[in-house]
Amino acid sequence: MQVLQRVILPADDQLDTTALYVDAGPANGIRLRENDEFARNPKSTEEKLHFVSSGSEEVHFEDVLSRSSVRLRAGEQLSFGTYFNAFPASYWRRWTDLQMVRLVVRTTGHGTVTVYKSNARGTLQRVDGARVQGTAVTEFELSLKPFGDGGWYWFDLASSREELTLDSAEWQGAEREGNPGKVTLEITTMNKPDFCLNNARILSEHPEVLEHVQEILIVDQGTQKVAEQPGFAEVKSALGDKLRIIDQANLGGSGGFSRGMYEAVENGSDYALLLDDDVVIEPESISRLLTFSDHCRKPTIVGGHMFDLYSRSVLHTFGEVVDPYRFVPAMPHADMEMRHDFSVANLRQTPWLHRRVDVDYNGWWLCMIPTEIIREIGLSLPVFIKWDDAEYGLRAREAGFATVSLPGAAVWHVSWIDKDDLVGWQAYFHGRNRLITTLIYSPYKKGGRVIRESFQADVKHLVSMQYFTEHSRLDALKDLFLGPGHLHGNLATKLGEINALKSDYPDAEMRENVDDFPAPALGRGPSGLNPIGLPNKKDLVKWGVTTVARQLVKKPAAESAERPQGFLAHRDNRWFRLAHYDSVVVSNADGTAASWYKRDPEKLKSMLAEAGKLHANLYRQWEELSEQYRKALPEITSMEAWKKTFGLADEEGH
Repeated sequence: MQVLQRVILPADDQLDTTALYVDAGPANGIRLRENDEFARNPKSTEEKLHFVSSGSEEVHFEDVLSRSSVRLRAGEQLSFGTYFNAFPASYWRRWTDLQMVRLVVRTTGHGTVTVYKSNARGTLQRVDGARVQGTAVTEFELSLKPFGDGGWYWFDLASSREELTLDSAEWQGAEREGNPGKVTLEITTMNKPDFCLNNARILSEHPEVLEHVQEILIVDQGTQKVAEQPGFAEVKSALGDKLRIIDQANLGGSGGFSRGMYEAVENGSDYALLLDDDVVIEPESISRLLTFSDHCRKPTIVGGHMFDLYSRSVLHTFGEVVDPYRFVPAMPHADMEMRHDFSVANLRQTPWLHRRVDVDYNGWWLCMIPTEIIREIGLSLPVFIKWDDAEYGLRAREAGFATVSLPGAAVWHVSWIDKDDLVGWQAYFHGRNRLITTLIYSPYKKGGRVIRESFQADVKHLVSMQYFTEHSRLDALKDLFLGPGHLHGNLATKLGEINALKSDYPDAEMRENVDDFPAPALGRGPSGLNPIGLPNKKDLVKWGVTTVARQLVKKPAAESAERPQGFLAHRDNRWFRLAHYDSVVVSNADGTAASWYKRDPEKLKSMLAEAGKLHANLYRQWEELSEQYRKALPEITSMEAWKKTFGLADEEGH
């Protein structure tokens, strides 16, 4: 039998993630009572919560003995029905030929081992159990047949009047034919050497997960080089020949990840494992992704989930699809919640987590791509940043390859809440890349709602005095009309061109301290400010026309150019509030700086007219552009095209 998944405990410096690894209390402790009646007639969370005294309310940190071992004091109970330690049976049932799984539990002491399972509705069922004493190895043979739509396996431990220690536990399955696949693990980084070096250090400290990693490749696209950081020599020594660094121009995420994919094909790896730089990885994820990928019936993209780096028990989302009418990321079903906190409601308490989620793509913060797929469909679309991972998932699906977001494999990543990725320089890439992806894949005439929503976004930015952002978006539309031939050409240059414009726009100039701006005059801001809410949906068009007309006709207050009318925290930075100001200082998402927005009717007038003209042209030329980008896709994503962009063809004298 082969180990499919080891039971693990948090590292010593990750004890704030304990809820993801082990839960205190029995299976019939604090949980949701979910049954057929509740499934047919959903009730509120408050109505469904059923509280029962658990006898143990917390895990004692000092009882976590190692990454595989934990001690239960006399009379305690622990559950491994958790994100990292429950076995995602429905995923193995759906995507592999595995029919049975064996649970092996090694214990010392006196107590019981009880096995549970769930179904897609989150109903919990006892499967089997055994009493243990002394040094014991307890095994359970478990069928995967009942897990067609969802469900997990897990086990609970309960000590008796004496201590019970879990020495180790693992989920095993039948051996597959052939040797385990070889992996090139690639990290793309740009001026985040501390994050990057930390992940390399984590990998060096867990050699057990690197057995089948052929190469750890860092594609360094920044000016603050990882190899020049204190501590790099020690990490390099620990990783030895497995570690290689490639320095290249800043080609964005798509350029860095494409280089990793390219090198994985060239060095004969079976998989390219893509990893973001600003993450903290759970190293066991590497083994789990590889083992699952090896067992898949056909080549499959297998990725992991993203937890919030600054709130480590919070899951971003359990899986993502692309809304085909709007071409925006969406959740696969209505029950799913974003930013679920496992410290508030664990796996056993949360029925929607038991439904298998089938996805369109997985974020490239942690994603394993078979090189067989890369050879067939190519490398990333050359789009610098944004939409590269989603487009690749859609392209793979068109070619008959699925993507799986595998529970139990994950990283901690800076949350989108702490990023301003829809304003500033990133607006160019967001706007253009979304439209390119829609042009290639939309099944709807004129791309569904995308053109309309793109223009609406322009209006929102303009009434919000975000003129630098709007300049970037207008440039994106202009470049879109250049066709697919411009994509490789501007990978290394466009960001510099965008940033060169910042000095022309006050809203793009960031200052660290709000005291660097003039103090606002008392009572000079918009009236009724507490709070200015979102207009009703039925009034949005009228509100938008009225607001734009007012901003075009009414001159800004004379003093607003000299002093802001107020300060807005980032959480209050919403277009329907900003539209009421003539001048305001706004902080950024991570709280490190702020910028001064100043209303300019002339900029509004000229940019709005240009946005209208460009979107009208896009509507008229949609079919022609769609054909251009679709036809060019195989060539611009090919190994040969990227080889030229990497400068490798020149090195070889071609």
